[in-house]
Amino acid sequence: METLNASMTHPVDRPVRVAQFGEGNFLRAFVDYMVDLANEKGVFNGSVVLIKPIAFGSLDNFKKQDCQYTLQLRGRVNAQPYKETRQITCVKDIVSPYDDYDRYISIARIPTLRFVVSNTTEAGIVFHAEDRFEEKLNITFPAKLTQFLYARYEEFHGDPEKGLVMLPVELIDDNGIELHKDVLKYIDLWKLPEGFRSWVEDACIFTSTLVDRIVTGWVRDEKERNAIYEEIGYVDNLLDTAEPFALWVIESKKDISKEWPMDRALAGKEGMNVIFTDNQKPYKQRKVRILNGAHTSFVLASYLKGNDFVNQSMKDPIIRDFMMHTIHDEVIPTLTLPKQDLEDFANAVVDRFNNPFIQHSLLAISLNSVSKWRARCLPSLLGYVDKYHRLPEHMTFSIAALMAFYSSDEKGEGCLKGHRGSDVYDIKDDAAVLDFFASECRKDTRTFVHDYLSREDFHGQDLTKIDCLEDRVCEYLDAIRRDGMQKTLETYFG
Repeated sequence: METLNASMTHPVDRPVRVAQFGEGNFLRAFVDYMVDLANEKGVFNGSVVLIKPIAFGSLDNFKKQDCQYTLQLRGRVNAQPYKETRQITCVKDIVSPYDDYDRYISIARIPTLRFVVSNTTEAGIVFHAEDRFEEKLNITFPAKLTQFLYARYEEFHGDPEKGLVMLPVELIDDNGIELHKDVLKYIDLWKLPEGFRSWVEDACIFTSTLVDRIVTGWVRDEKERNAIYEEIGYVDNLLDTAEPFALWVIESKKDISKEWPMDRALAGKEGMNVIFTDNQKPYKQRKVRILNGAHTSFVLASYLKGNDFVNQSMKDPIIRDFMMHTIHDEVIPTLTLPKQDLEDFANAVVDRFNNPFIQHSLLAISLNSVSKWRARCLPSLLGYVDKYHRLPEHMTFSIAALMAFYSSDEKGEGCLKGHRGSDVYDIKDDAAVLDFFASECRKDTRTFVHDYLSREDFHGQDLTKIDCLEDRVCEYLDAIRRDGMQKTLETYFG
């Protein structure tokens, strides 16, 4: 079969409007997919230039395929199977600053350029005082961006109409705010002109964003990959795969929705949404409490019951029912967004958990469960108690399940070794957490529970002060220790 290239896709020649720091699977399955749709719908007319943010990795496949690639979305929408296959043609070029710095910096001077997208990992948005303006390689992304912006400022003599909109998708809180701070630090460090600083402040826009889509990326299984090639009729060495669900919340002080109309690009596509707001926090809270909170509240109980994957857990009636009650009865009532928005998001979460193309390991989710429970579940428990003056039973049980999962004094390499029947599993967390469970788990249930709930360094507060919580966790943990997870779940939630 022929390998995909521009002679097959016939891409439309459009002006470069997006500089994208990152050529990885996520951005290609998320941002570039939206740009491609927006071009097709006639609400955006622009192409993307990919910029390689790190030194290692080859660009050969991009060059051989003229930056053309196929994206396949696979999963469930509205409880029904969903598959969408699309040739992405909006990427016009790719450049490595490490191979051709001058060509890279020339992108900053393109008159039609307006947007900068980045995904340089959580460690990418940092400030290093050792970075130098004259240094062209091996400096942080904010330093690179400062150089990039300065080249544009000089090219257009500080024209306020030539400012850029930054759309970082790195998974850190307030990513745009942090990126903006770091750029200003580099301006000060490098003693760049005051006029440039004013241009960055007044002509440029730094948005903070929240993104959500599981991107499964390259299909590693050769048989499965060849089946896709047979289906699409060509070889694609840049093939990308992802779930159908997509959420992009863009927080900005200035309204950019008319310039960046990705909400209109996704119009009519169930489970895909772009939201423009001046406050993304309620949406982050919704994601953390419903999606991540659901994971953290059921996965350890599900694993001890005998399941290994999320989608397998959703086929287990007791676990599925446990999760649904957790979300709808204990989490959603504590959140501030309109109830219908929350219900719709929850329904999408269930579809995502049921996706047969994503084998999400429960043990992978179990990593650092103590801090995850504090961030994802504790706020819902506290909000429920404050609102209803009683304990949320499923969230309370999740504490006992966590303690049961972590109960081991058998040490491994940077972990504890837990036992599920004849299966041995790794318990991975911070050293202080592992030391606590190794030394405390063999104590009587009352002492063990009291000592765990009272650890303010684990929970941010003393949870024994919550009425009846200690007694209820003791009851659940005693039952798990005595009867096992399967029977305990049947007794209390079956």
